[in-house]
Amino acid sequence: MESRKGHKMAKFETAKIVKIESIGEGSRVCLDFIDRLDPLEGVLIGNTGSGYLMALSENRSTETYPPRPFRINAGAYHHYLLLEDEKTGYLAEMKPGMRVPVWFNGEPRFVPIGRVKIEKRPFLRIVCQTETTGDEISVTVQEADSVHLLSADQTAKSVIELELGDKLICLPDQPGRHLGKKIDEEIEEM
Repeated sequence: MESRKGHKMAKFETAKIVKIESIGEGSRVCLDFIDRLDPLEGVLIGNTGSGYLMALSENRSTETYPPRPFRINAGAYHHYLLLEDEKTGYLAEMKPGMRVPVWFNGEPRFVPIGRVKIEKRPFLRIVCQTETTGDEISVTVQEADSVHLLSADQTAKSVIELELGDKLICLPDQPGRHLGKKIDEEIEEM
């Protein structure tokens, strides 16, 4: 595992939630890491290449789940996961042994995945608009009290407690990807 020192800091922004909807059942992906995670460490996930929200570790107790300090419930099978050197991968492509950036205070550390756990679960689609440009960033996450996103005040916010107007930390990006690498193309993703 590499420390955060020497890695490029991300330019996080805030985004306001403009839509939350239950969209049915699908395959959700949990990434179980080989190290203990801080409650505010997370991975950057998104439905499109326009940007990402931070899904946090399950390092807290909820009404229905005990803490899992090694796990991040990263959402739907199709999600982009921001990887090294501004590349993305699909959650569907993650495998044990892959090193994934886990973010804390804008800096990554690279932690190997020990297990990938995929199960059928109900989902929420959360749509945000960035505060600087109004661009849309969205995620599709499991509808459960154990799933938390990083809020603008740097605290964990359970997805089942989110409301329209709430503000989350986001990392805007340039849409357009081919095999995970950024490309300059005319693209429309929703």
